[in-house]
Amino acid sequence: MAKLKEKSVWFCSECGADSPKWEGRCPACGAWNTMVEEKVKTSSKSIAKSPLGHTPKSTPLKVSEIVTSSEPRIHMPSEELNRVLGGGLVPGSMVLIGGEPGIGKSTLVLQNILAIKSRRMLYVSGEESATQIRLRADRIGRMSDNCYVVTETSLENIFTHIEKVKPELLIVDSIQTIASDEIESSAGSVSQVRECAARLLRYAKQTGVPVLLIGHINKEGSLAGPKVLEHIVDAVLQFEGDRQYMYRILRAVKNRFGNTSELGIYEMCQRGLREVTNPSEMLMSQHEGERLSGCAIGVTIEGVRPFLIEAQALVSTAAYGTPQRSVTGFDSKRMNMLLAVLEKRVGFKLAAKDVFLNIAGGLKVADPALDLAVIAAILSSNVDMVIPSGVCLSGEVGLSGEIRPVTRMEQRVREAEKLGMKQILIPRGALKGVDTSKLAIKVVEVSKVEEAFRHLFA
Repeated sequence: MAKLKEKSVWFCSECGADSPKWEGRCPACGAWNTMVEEKVKTSSKSIAKSPLGHTPKSTPLKVSEIVTSSEPRIHMPSEELNRVLGGGLVPGSMVLIGGEPGIGKSTLVLQNILAIKSRRMLYVSGEESATQIRLRADRIGRMSDNCYVVTETSLENIFTHIEKVKPELLIVDSIQTIASDEIESSAGSVSQVRECAARLLRYAKQTGVPVLLIGHINKEGSLAGPKVLEHIVDAVLQFEGDRQYMYRILRAVKNRFGNTSELGIYEMCQRGLREVTNPSEMLMSQHEGERLSGCAIGVTIEGVRPFLIEAQALVSTAAYGTPQRSVTGFDSKRMNMLLAVLEKRVGFKLAAKDVFLNIAGGLKVADPALDLAVIAAILSSNVDMVIPSGVCLSGEVGLSGEIRPVTRMEQRVREAEKLGMKQILIPRGALKGVDTSKLAIKVVEVSKVEEAFRHLFA
């Protein structure tokens, strides 16, 4: 029998590359200070095998000879989750759901699997006891006889339970707590996470059973563990949101079976997560009384979903001589660029004033079509004039003060019309070939920031 010898190997926490010695910079990906030491066992008896003479199981095929078949996806009970996954869970796929501690990852997965009545499922928990999971199920108000729960952190014991239960859906919570007995390092290390994820992926591909992994994120906001974990899985879903707010956002960072720009919105309630089918209800504050200055409604698109969002701005005189620029939910550099455009092209002196910008609902928006709404909110607060009720805006602002067209303008206009808006300001020429006379909303085309300002505050 070959004797096992222990030696140290240095692994890169970013890409998973190994090196026999420590290096300040990873030779594979070039990242600095990412090499961590791991103890591995190797066999002193090496058997040399020739690469030739081995019969592979697969056969090379021409692209035209490959037979394609559309496998039916597993329809999850949550429509928001189905949208982000690209239509449902693909058999044999491995999906990683990441997020901050306490954000609701386990609640999202548990309330979905407990609502599935036609499949046998195995929920492997490495963090919570079975009693804690039962208490969460009682709080959600759902029970299931098809879901088996086991508290285990050993990968070998998990596969033993898999052989007994024979699940049709496997959930591992979380991947950072699982360890294999074949590797000496502790759970959560680079080698353990990589090996456990690779073996679970092999199980998923060979049996066709989808695997859901739950993972943590580090203080930088990226998924904890080696970067190779994101390369192994088929889809990476990020569950994010401020724990001080009740809304949660599920977005796809990587998806081999769907669009990565899709977005799912949930509301954290006492009985679990509620789907928000109309995102505008969380992104627009409802003013029952008098409307306030500094508020503008923009039309943005995430994936294929248009929705209305409210930009709130506050402009005041700098109290200590140095003006402040504070942004929440929007790119701070882009806001500084818009402020420079207002000062240079429109003539508003904002260099000596504090500017605070907030996107309602805790959402982070990167759509350039929100530029016009941001500028309108800043101007409204600066002159202390209220934007008329029922007016929304959509357009990108250029450095010369021009308003540039954005994509899917007709879809944005129809969404604003559906939600009861009376008027929308859009870039000139953005609706070429569209008959606007049949729309219930008034479409106003503008080409310059000054023109939009005169129309709003005339």
